[in-house]
Amino acid sequence: MLIRLDPALEAPLFEQLAAGLRASIIDGRLAGGERLPASRELAASLKVNVHTVLRAYHRLRDERLIELHRGRGAVVAVRIGGHSALAGAVHDLVDEAKNHELPEAALLALVSEAYRSAPRASGVLRAAPRR
Repeated sequence: MLIRLDPALEAPLFEQLAAGLRASIIDGRLAGGERLPASRELAASLKVNVHTVLRAYHRLRDERLIELHRGRGAVVAVRIGGHSALAGAVHDLVDEAKNHELPEAALLALVSEAYRSAPRASGVLRAAPRR
């Protein structure tokens, strides 16, 4: 697993780290059940504070991409079905955006808005709350 952090970027280091790990999980480079490096070990290899790694790990835990176990460390969440189709769609989207010279911030804003406005895809219709 190769992750590069760039202190010159606007994004905080923990967000850069979380994004790198998230991409590796979604595209299958990190498999369900696979252990992530210990926070101190990863912090030393990236030359960052251990709290930077812990913050990234907590972000991924909140997204349910990893599980944190006291004394056993961080483990990629086991998911049924995987996300290879999603990873392919994301790569296609990025390629299309680059072909149209769409700035990264604009692409992220478009995706964020689409995500917020999309109906919940649970496969089950829910009744509107009663008033």
